Amino acid sequence: MTRLAQTLGLTEFQTEILDTVRTFVDREIIPNAQELEHSDTYPQAIVDRMREMGLFGLMIPEEYGGLGESLLTYALCVEELARGWMSVSGVINTHFIVAYMIRQHGTEAQKQHFLPRMATGEVRGAFSMSEPELGSDVAAIRTKAKRDDEGNYVVNGQKMWLTNGGSSTLVAALVKTDEGADQAHRNLTTFLVEKPAGFGEVAPGLIIPGKIDKMGYKGIDTTELVFDNYRISADSILGGTPGKGFFQMMDGVEVGRVNVSARACGVAIRAFELAARYAQQRSTFGKPIAQHQAISFSLAEMATKVEAAHLMMVNAARLKDSGERNDVAAGMAKYLTSEYCSEVTQASFRIHGGYGYSKEYEIERLMREAPFLLIGEGTSEIQKTIISKGVMRSYSL
Repeated sequence: MTRLAQTLGLTEFQTEILDTVRTFVDREIIPNAQELEHSDTYPQAIVDRMREMGLFGLMIPEEYGGLGESLLTYALCVEELARGWMSVSGVINTHFIVAYMIRQHGTEAQKQHFLPRMATGEVRGAFSMSEPELGSDVAAIRTKAKRDDEGNYVVNGQKMWLTNGGSSTLVAALVKTDEGADQAHRNLTTFLVEKPAGFGEVAPGLIIPGKIDKMGYKGIDTTELVFDNYRISADSILGGTPGKGFFQMMDGVEVGRVNVSARACGVAIRAFELAARYAQQRSTFGKPIAQHQAISFSLAEMATKVEAAHLMMVNAARLKDSGERNDVAAGMAKYLTSEYCSEVTQASFRIHGGYGYSKEYEIERLMREAPFLLIGEGTSEIQKTIISKGVMRSYSL
């Protein structure tokens, strides 16, 4: 039997990691996901097991206590986790974006200070770029950090859509600084904000309001972040030099887009699994509905979309690992996988018929999760803009 979403050319160690994660998903995530999701409960026991398995250190270099694995390995693990429950993959997503940014752009002191504790999950990362009125116009950031007489900074403003905002202990926050640059993108700086986990005023001038109530993507905390005369040391600037935040964040976003692509693949795989199983169990007119041409054609279309999405995601991850520019590949992967995920999930929902509308069936949850992937790390329209500009560079007259 042909199994979907297989990846050629993996090392023995990569295969072992994926087998371990797949078993973990089947035994510990899928059986508990429905109850945790419907009650909007943080999956603490699952997160603790992920720490024990070393997943928080997957991409962190061995010299800092991690496993030193590639973005491809990470993306394939995310695909498996999202197949079980998308929210679980979200627990490590922003964590790894922050770890990657520190690895790539941090000073050696910052790497030594954060990465070993991030590898164990003792320090948990969150990523903060968006604001309430910002959308995708990053240059319009209003949160401002002003240098004081001692050379440090006072930050004021409001950030939005922090995944793991309450449970994290480290936030990479993009804010505006006045560096005298004539380009708006060069007035942005990334600060590494250390904080306690929790809600309310977690530090003087640093407020994490309560969780945002969402249609899906439950269990995980999504919050705002408010700076009210929050004082932070200049040593907390990622890389030590202000004005480089936009480029650091865009590098991290490329990793994030591969991650969202992997999550879309995982949700689509699970939607197909559920449809294939139900179509063989449910009978009408004397035979399983999988044998009716309308259903069999739908399953064929779903399987093809799952396979195509997986290949696009793997290509984007491998390109990033190679050190080549992958903004177009990541944009293409994020666009295609999220759209196909939505289509496959809806097709699975249709195959389930009336039962798909019941909370007793898993497809109901996937129907609420898939829309998030259409907007996370940039909407499909933003991806099309990136793709068009990138492709036309090679075809300019």
